[in-house]
Amino acid sequence: MINMLLNFLSNFTASTVSSEILLSLAIIVCAIFIEDITTVVVGVLAADGLIAVPIAFISIYIGIAIGDTVLYSLGRLARTYQRLAHYIDHDFTAPFRSWLENNYSFKVFSSHFVPGLRFTTFVASGFFRFPLSKYIPMAVAGGLVLETVLFSVSYWFGSFSSKWAGEVRWGIAGVFLFVLFLIARHNVLTYRAQKNSLKVTDSSDGI
Repeated sequence: MINMLLNFLSNFTASTVSSEILLSLAIIVCAIFIEDITTVVVGVLAADGLIAVPIAFISIYIGIAIGDTVLYSLGRLARTYQRLAHYIDHDFTAPFRSWLENNYSFKVFSSHFVPGLRFTTFVASGFFRFPLSKYIPMAVAGGLVLETVLFSVSYWFGSFSSKWAGEVRWGIAGVFLFVLFLIARHNVLTYRAQKNSLKVTDSSDGI
């Protein structure tokens, strides 16, 4: 994944040096779908001078903001389908909805920093129709803080490793992203275990 994204952005950058708009659009599209990987790759490319820092930073953030909006909208759209609508007040989704309602603003903000939770949390926000007045500020703030931290670390790493062989520096970046993947997998498995535990507890209470 990281090699595909790197090749795409590197080739795109080389062929569109005179078109900052097209380059910005390419970064935005990538950030919509894979914000973490895009931020890391673009941060390193910016350190190499292939992308202007202001363009890189603003483009990534626009992509993240659009992605957050799309995820919420997918949730709102899903509740309009009859086969999915009955899950709005269903025992199957009740544990997750209860978990999400408890300190909702913080969970939306922190979902950007907990790999594996952003998709489910943001789609669920739209599906359960949580208020936009709470969702938007926290999603915007979380995305901005995440991008700032990841981009800064990636830029520093890119500057520090500018003389390293490409296989080494991108290999290290790949290991970092793989660690994020393992954290995401752990978070998903943990949530499933907690949800199953809540189901067992609810069943016991009903006996």
